[in-house]
Amino acid sequence: MFNTIEIDRNNLTIMGVEFSDLRTLENTANALGSNMFEGFKPTPKGIEIIRDYVTGTISLTELVVLAKQKSYV
Repeated sequence: MFNTIEIDRNNLTIMGVEFSDLRTLENTANALGSNMFEGFKPTPKGIEIIRDYVTGTISLTELVVLAKQKSYV
């Protein structure tokens, strides 16, 4: 089954999560799409975590810890 998410390129948001620029939004959207293809169901918190990883705000180690804690729910 195909699921869609709300991406607003004009306001730089994905599911209401704000982005600082279009490139970061598109990189995050691409990462989300790949993960959704594998069964990931995005939440705003999950999008924030992926955005923060893509922008370098959190490290891969921190991303793994958040994933194991299921912080994206």
